[in-house]
Amino acid sequence: MKINRMGKLDLLVTEFCIGALPMGPLQANIPIDHGAHLIRKAWDNGVNFFDTAEIYQTYPYLQKALADRPEAIIATKSTVSTYEEMEKSINKAQQELGRSMINIFHLHAARSTPAVFEERKGALECLKDYKKKGIIQAIGISTHAVDVVEKAAEEPNIDVIFPIINIDGMGIIRGNTTTMIKAIQKASMRGKGIYAMKVLAGGHCIDRIFDAIEFVRNIREISSIAIGVVREVELDFHLLHFNQQPIPKELLNQCLDRKQKKPVILNNCRKCRLCSETCPSGAITMGSDRPSINMEKCLACGYCLPVCPEFNIRFA
Repeated sequence: MKINRMGKLDLLVTEFCIGALPMGPLQANIPIDHGAHLIRKAWDNGVNFFDTAEIYQTYPYLQKALADRPEAIIATKSTVSTYEEMEKSINKAQQELGRSMINIFHLHAARSTPAVFEERKGALECLKDYKKKGIIQAIGISTHAVDVVEKAAEEPNIDVIFPIINIDGMGIIRGNTTTMIKAIQKASMRGKGIYAMKVLAGGHCIDRIFDAIEFVRNIREISSIAIGVVREVELDFHLLHFNQQPIPKELLNQCLDRKQKKPVILNNCRKCRLCSETCPSGAITMGSDRPSINMEKCLACGYCLPVCPEFNIRFA
């Protein structure tokens, strides 16, 4: 499998990165043994890069699969703002992943504005200190916003940027596909490592899976593409595709025949608006008595689930 350098870092990552989000309770909630099997199979077939986050609750999958593979490259993220909170997040990642060193630790900032570096100055300072200690190899930011990518390109303490990019521009904030690519190019010229998320737009591009993946693969500034898998046929498809091997028709049909869970809203809403404020794609709006979800915008990320104080949103 093709290996690329992550910006100027001493990190050589596979072009295909396993995204752990869909495995966990925010989405498919597959058994840990099954998720660990998929991760380990990916590793055994040459994949060395894995993306997760504290909010995803998927550390156990990676720990079980990669406990004896310290050379695997893992990126994680935290939404916290203060020094003390970030320190707890780092310690939690070390403990639950079973690793003394985390390769990439992001500010998890899907909807943030360019003010994120000032607003979360304490968290960034903590990441800087832990990088000096050798506990974090690289500091990153994950974002859906074009102007945050542009700002991160100028931020000397940011080594890696993890932006959303897809052929339809779904989920991109304050911009579109064209402006996001320009921002990525700017960041790359400044030496930042770039890997991409949501290339299938939360499943909206699954019927154009080849075109959608190749669109992002052809952006030369992007070192790796994070794609989530929850079924073995999906993993088999991507392993073949990223190795430029033919895809059997039966495998393709099985991969496309995915009954994806969708978010539904129950009747216990207290109108706090946390779900609409959290949704990175702007798919949730507040109605007169409860929120509504625009499924054409929904990326099925599941970020809305844990913020609801009434547990009023479910995937079904």
